Amino acid sequence: MQRFPIPVLWILLFTSAPAAAAPHDDFDHLVEINKASLVMLTEAKLLPPNLAADIAMGIEQIAIEQSAAAAARSSNYLRFEKRLLEISGPAASRLHTGRSRQDIGSTYRRMALREALLDSYEALLDARLALLSLAGDHVETIVPAYTHGVQAQPTSFAHYLLAFSAAFERDAERLREVYARLNRSPLGAAALATSGFPIDRPRLAELLGFDAAIENSYDANLVSSVDSKLEFANALSASAIVVGQLMQNIHTQYHDPAPWILLAESQTDVSSIMPQKRNPRPLDRVRSLASSVVGAAYQVSLNAHNTMSGMNDYRPATTTLAVADAATGMYRRYVDVLQHLVIDEQRALEEVDLDYSTMTEVADVLLRHAGVPFRIGHHYASELTRYGRANAMRPKDLSDETLMRIYRETDAADLPVGIDLIRAALSAEAMVAERRGLGGPQPAEVTRMLVAANAALEADLDWLERRREQLQLAETELVSAFDALR
Repeated sequence: MQRFPIPVLWILLFTSAPAAAAPHDDFDHLVEINKASLVMLTEAKLLPPNLAADIAMGIEQIAIEQSAAAAARSSNYLRFEKRLLEISGPAASRLHTGRSRQDIGSTYRRMALREALLDSYEALLDARLALLSLAGDHVETIVPAYTHGVQAQPTSFAHYLLAFSAAFERDAERLREVYARLNRSPLGAAALATSGFPIDRPRLAELLGFDAAIENSYDANLVSSVDSKLEFANALSASAIVVGQLMQNIHTQYHDPAPWILLAESQTDVSSIMPQKRNPRPLDRVRSLASSVVGAAYQVSLNAHNTMSGMNDYRPATTTLAVADAATGMYRRYVDVLQHLVIDEQRALEEVDLDYSTMTEVADVLLRHAGVPFRIGHHYASELTRYGRANAMRPKDLSDETLMRIYRETDAADLPVGIDLIRAALSAEAMVAERRGLGGPQPAEVTRMLVAANAALEADLDWLERRREQLQLAETELVSAFDALR
């Protein structure tokens, strides 16, 4: 069987992509916020250089002290300021000019959320890569497809997997849209109405790697802090539902003593009492994580529901970060499942051949070759199905005489096409090969979609690299500008 492996170039792009920077905690972000404020205030001549140097030394000393293993590393600015004043004197409180704990908290939460989003996004891209790699191996593998839990029509396994990859592609698009709105800075909004100082909010945003400042200062702290978390959590929740769907589809195969798709035995657990039983626990774990994502995302909504603006219920990022953490773990386990799937191609085709899922093609052949109205052809194919099932016969077991007799009984006329055309229509391989529509399972179209999906994946990886580079460049600029003050 012909294989269509994922291009080596794209695998190299993923394996050689720069890793994410070491994760930051809220204290790290608080230090960066204080450094950015100090740089901006000095540039705006709101602080004299000698005082800026004293404050810079204090910030740096606190950062060093808090790097100790047993340090509390609190994100509470008042605790930070208390120590800063002990080191640099009362005048160091001018660092807080035009700020509030409100906008500081809003800012470090967004900094944490954007890092989590990029981590989840990377894990999502890895899941897409695993899907496309598996699809590339099964462009011509015929499998049954189901609607309402009943075998419906044959398709190729690659066609099936590409559907889930397309869903992930939309998930990635949603996360990029979320990032564009999330990566905006509240800093300088103060409590809610800015301040009487000419705070350069765009400069603060730039120093911290944000794309822009959130313009309305009330929105910056008290409104956008609701919807930014909601859309992030809900984007991951939507993705988790699709993840669970594929896992459940695979799990259903275990109802059959001879499934055509299952996990490698090395990935299963033997029952402690039933020697023959192999439990596909990795499927359970992925589905459980997917449910955790959906549940935690709902909690984000509930935390914000029916609250007044400015209440603390919805402002912490903890629950949203838990959604992202669960989603990242979910994608990673999902990849592991895909890499250990065993596809029995012969058994899959046997499953298709056991039933009458090619009957649509029988009706289509009559219409294409003899102009038989589709409903008449549909009735004929339905009667073939009824007869075959009643007599425990597979489609290929129906005799030529039976195929012709049932047509005469259905349409009061002789079968208007050669029996060879009906025989071909009963074949799952022929039916899939005969598809002509855009996005269908025919090998040429599946191959085209694979190429397009891989190109989209490459573009999405490029987006991720550029976002991380932007944050790293901003951090480098901030360090340089801060060091110049000392």
